[in-house]
Amino acid sequence: MGVHDGHRERLRRRFSAHGLESFADHEVLELLLFYAIPRQDTNPIAHRLMEQFGSLEAVLSAQPEHLGQVAGVGEGTALFLRLVGQIGRRCRLSALEREPVILSSAEAAGAYLLERFAGERLEVAYQLCLDAKGKVLDCRRLAEGDASSAELSIRRVVEYALRFNASAVILAHNHPSGLAIPSRDDVLTTVQIESALQAIGVTLLDHIIVADGDFVSMAQNGTLRRRTL
Repeated sequence: MGVHDGHRERLRRRFSAHGLESFADHEVLELLLFYAIPRQDTNPIAHRLMEQFGSLEAVLSAQPEHLGQVAGVGEGTALFLRLVGQIGRRCRLSALEREPVILSSAEAAGAYLLERFAGERLEVAYQLCLDAKGKVLDCRRLAEGDASSAELSIRRVVEYALRFNASAVILAHNHPSGLAIPSRDDVLTTVQIESALQAIGVTLLDHIIVADGDFVSMAQNGTLRRRTL
């Protein structure tokens, strides 16, 4: 058994005995890389990835083409890391959807939605349908586009609100390469959707803009007429 093999075995035994509690982030990444790079010292690669992206979460949410720019990370390894990150994200979203969620404030709505935008490089839009008490009936991915635009279909928003018998709706979309500030088009589209929902007796509570792990509520900043949330 070589030096690297001995190190791998010790790390595996440590994980088997104690889990990840005593592991630094770069060691978690090193252990993960064992399964993508079977015959190479993965410690330097793990350190390079951490230096490049800054955190374990950022590594696992990075696009494969960006991961592949790090020395020692081939196409297969980049796809493997992306897969692990996406599996983790799906598990977190599934856990959120299993429990009844009541959204009683813009802060609660923003926090609930942030996870859905984690790692997104395209602009995407979501619609939350709520009952009269603020319970989430459905969280629906409405659209996705390039890095600058995701078309919101007014007809689709209305159809989903009717399908789930919603009393209220919250919209959300992200600005992947910008600030969490509503654009002129965001405001115009929101006003049009608000009008269409009012015609069927549904309240548009908010439109939340997400960027870089932060969010802005159009209801809170006065862009959208303030509703009770």
